[in-house]
Amino acid sequence: LIQALAAACLSMVRTVLMLVAAPLVAAFQLMSSPAVGSASRCAQPAAVAATEFSLGAYMEEKRLLTEAALDASLTSTCPETDTIIESMRYSLMAGGKRVRPMLCFAATEMFGGSLEAATPTAVALEMIHTMSLIHDDLPAMDNDDFRRGKPTNHVLYGDDVAILAGDALLSTAFEHVAKETKGVPAERVVRVLAALGTSVGAVGLAGGQVMDLKCEGQGADAVDMETLTWIHTHKTAALLKAAVSCGAILAGATDEEVKQCEIYALKIGLAFQVADDILDVTASTEELGKTAGKDLDADKTTYPKLLGLDRSREVAQELVDEAKAALASYGDAAAPLNGLADYIINRSN
Repeated sequence: LIQALAAACLSMVRTVLMLVAAPLVAAFQLMSSPAVGSASRCAQPAAVAATEFSLGAYMEEKRLLTEAALDASLTSTCPETDTIIESMRYSLMAGGKRVRPMLCFAATEMFGGSLEAATPTAVALEMIHTMSLIHDDLPAMDNDDFRRGKPTNHVLYGDDVAILAGDALLSTAFEHVAKETKGVPAERVVRVLAALGTSVGAVGLAGGQVMDLKCEGQGADAVDMETLTWIHTHKTAALLKAAVSCGAILAGATDEEVKQCEIYALKIGLAFQVADDILDVTASTEELGKTAGKDLDADKTTYPKLLGLDRSREVAQELVDEAKAALASYGDAAAPLNGLADYIINRSN
């Protein structure tokens, strides 16, 4: 009887061990896979699960987070700064899609990073973007009186204050990252500052803008696709690249992971410009919130001008498909970035 009971107990123990061990072994093997191991930390935020993800809800959540952070970022501390701060806040708080902060947040979440740690960089990205809009609208540049459905900064404050407001936003962007980023190793913060600086310099936004101005009025025959791509890789895509790469860096992504993010960002940056060029000739001033047809009036070389509308739409979709392919190994964790890529070419303004 004792031997029979012992045998039965041994059989039960073996059965329990098999039931417990099998799932553990399978889980260990799955986590040992390079692709899954890299994505495991990315899957932490519940919002990025494919079955639950809603792009509209995600964008609204991040928009509200961005608006609150932007509002808190600029305050006049003495009467002498009231005018410059008012001018800076006028354009910074004038609305907009807030795509660049969203890209930063989405990238940092993909690698399991902290939204709180990424928020100062998200604010800086929007400050730099706003500076570029203020300067872009000036009479010496695109000479536009409307932005986001409102009078442009120089219309209200004059060219002189508008230029200085843009300058102040640019410098404040770097100050904000340096002072407000908490809980992140100093080396990562320095890398973020370097990426932001590159995005706006001679091989970034400023250099791309100069080439864009130089090519005005030269006609499609004088500006080929290679030149147009160089212009918008730097004028438009460089800041989007910084947005995604900075979010990844802050979360501790590896160099190879950051490179994949940069490939994604450069593709969507060009797609963003193709979509802008299409909207400039297909949407109204009311829909755009700025003067429609400006590129045509300035005789700028655009994607529709070189390729036609139909082919431009195809190119935009091809670029988005290539961007998504760069993030394929991250699976559901890349859902927000993939959704933002789709939004970029399907937006109405």
